[in-house]
Amino acid sequence: MGRANAGKTTILQRVCDTTDEPEIFNAEGEKVDATVVQGSLKRGYHNIEDELVFKSNERFVFHDSRGFEAGSEGEFDMMKEFVMERAKTTKLDKRIHAIWFCIPLNDSHRMVTAAEKKFFDECDTGHVPVIVLLTKTDTLALDAFQELIEDGLDEEDAMKKAAKVERRNLNECVVKVKGWLDVLRFPPHDYLSLTEMDKEGAECAPLLTCTANALSEEGLQQLLISSQQSNLELCLEFAITKLNQQVFHISSHAGFHIGSVKFQKI
Repeated sequence: MGRANAGKTTILQRVCDTTDEPEIFNAEGEKVDATVVQGSLKRGYHNIEDELVFKSNERFVFHDSRGFEAGSEGEFDMMKEFVMERAKTTKLDKRIHAIWFCIPLNDSHRMVTAAEKKFFDECDTGHVPVIVLLTKTDTLALDAFQELIEDGLDEEDAMKKAAKVERRNLNECVVKVKGWLDVLRFPPHDYLSLTEMDKEGAECAPLLTCTANALSEEGLQQLLISSQQSNLELCLEFAITKLNQQVFHISSHAGFHIGSVKFQKI
């Protein structure tokens, strides 16, 4: 979810390790001619009921919301109805399991819009976690460089110190966004800043790990991790973590004492 040009489709491509556009299916499961809707997709005008599936990984089914700033009150109500219905349905093939809500940081004057605040104040997603993804964070690097130049540093020194200023600015943005959203009726479950998503092969493990940790059911966690196909290390790490939890959980009830267990990458 999120406004148009927030980087939504790019994130989906990175998760599925592809540069291809998704195949689109309507609510009846019929394939939609991508050439007809492609222009609308880029502008954020499309139906949230549509399912987006990438050939590189058909285990993921995505729904992409219309860009909020382009929508009317009616559009917002349709989105709200879809989210709340799909979050609570008992039909497994219709249920959504997590929501990624993209907020771009390339416009410091409108980091959080009124429409976005409205979502977190009105949309009860139940047990479905909403994770705010702070996108377009790479623009903060240029802002940091310009800030140092304006402070009187030469270009070489500004380049050396820009990373530290960028991290500071990013932390300040996170604090501001959390301050605006955490006070609303249905605040996000978690926040995650994403960098270099515009680059092919960008690291998606933090996003998948954050999402898995936000899911309330262990079966869904395992399903999410197993659905991604490009990161074997992430699968092993998650499996070992769960094994550790099970071992110590059982041991505590059995009255045993187990020393530290160390797993080593091989």
